[in-house]
Order: sequence, then C-alpha cells, then structure tokens
Amino acid sequence: MIAVTLSFSDDPARLELRPRHRELLAEMHEAGLLVAAGPYADQSGALLLFASDDVAEVKTALARDPYYQAPGVQIVTIQPWNVVTGGV
Repeated sequence: MIAVTLSFSDDPARLELRPRHRELLAEMHEAGLLVAAGPYADQSGALLLFASDDVAEVKTALARDPYYQAPGVQIVTIQPWNVVTGGV
C-alpha cells in the first residue's frame, strides 16, 4: 500500500479543480487502485491510500490529475505504508 499526504494552503485556486479531481478519485477507486482518500477535518491537507506497492504507478496516476499541480496543493509524501494491525 502507498500513502500520499497532501498539504493545502489558503489559496482558493485549487477549489476550481476539485469537482474533476473527485471524479478522478472515484475512477481510481472503481478501478481498484485507490483504497480511500479524503481531506483532514481542518482542511490543512489530505490523505490518499493506494492499493499498490509501485510508487511509479501512483506517481503516474497523480500526474493525470491537474489538481496536484494547482496553487495551494502540495504533495508532501509518497511512500510505502505497511498495515500491521487492522485493515482498511
């Protein structure tokens, strides 16, 4: 599994891209690549969990979505994550 963490600034430019961004997230979920995604309650960023161990595959998926290059959105980390207890 790969975890992607995002950070958001107060720049509202990203909000224009959010509807299409959420459509793309839904497509990745339906395809089985994305396990879960969503913003933090304080809107400071978001967490995405991918059902892949291939960082290149995740980076390719992220590159297809202009949201991640929008002002106000920063990809902080893309890293493998191991589930030790519980399940997602």
